[in-house]
Amino acid sequence: MNVAQRSRLQGISLGFLAGYVDTLGFVALFGLFTAHVTGNFVLIGAALANATHASIALKLLAFPAFIVGVAAARLLSVAAERRGGPALRLTLLLELVLLLGFMVFGVLAEPLGPEPGALAMAAGLFGAAAMGAHSAISRLLLAHLAPTSMMTGNVTQVVIDTVDVLRGAADGATRERCVKFFWPLLGFAVGAILAAFAYLAVGFAALAVPLVILLALIALEPARLSA
Repeated sequence: MNVAQRSRLQGISLGFLAGYVDTLGFVALFGLFTAHVTGNFVLIGAALANATHASIALKLLAFPAFIVGVAAARLLSVAAERRGGPALRLTLLLELVLLLGFMVFGVLAEPLGPEPGALAMAAGLFGAAAMGAHSAISRLLLAHLAPTSMMTGNVTQVVIDTVDVLRGAADGATRERCVKFFWPLLGFAVGAILAAFAYLAVGFAALAVPLVILLALIALEPARLSA
C-alpha cells in the first residue's frame, strides 16, 4: 500500500468512526455530542434556559472528559516519540480502550431510563474522552489528512474547491485538496447514518464496529519505528 492509498484509508476510516460514534452517542445518551464540544455548549445553553430539558450534568462533564482524552493522547504521543516508539499505534490503542469503556458501560446501562444513571454517565464520559483522543491524534499525528471529526471546515473547503474546479480556475493542487477533504466527509456521513440504525437494532453493542476499525488501523501500523 503506497502513501496515498494509506492516507485515503485512514481518512475514510477515521471519518466513518467519528461520525458513527458521535451519532450513536447523540441517539443513545440524551443528545450528547461525544466529538463536538461546540454542539454540547449549544445544548447546555438551551437546557439552562429551559427547565423542561433533561439533566445537563452529562453534557457538562463531557467537556472535561474530552479534555482528558486530548491530554492523555498528547502525553502518550510525546512519551512514545521520545523513546522512538510507535506514537500513532499507541494513541490509536488508547482510543480503542476508551471506546471499549464506552461500549461496556453502555451495555451495562441498558435499558436506559428517561434520565442518565451512573452507568450511562460513565459511558458518555468514556465516549467523550475517546473522541478527545481521536481529535488529538488528528492534530498531532495525522495532520497531513483532512480533519476526521469536525466536518464544518471540510464542507466549506470542498465547496470552495468544487466551485473553483467548475469555473475553470483550479490547478492540480486544488483538485488534490478537494479529494483529500471529500473522503473523510463521505466517511463521516455514512458512519452517522449507519450508527443510528445500528443502535436501534442492537444498542450499545453497535460500538463493536468502530472497535474493529481501530483494530484494523492498529494492525496496519508498525510495532516500532525503523532504526
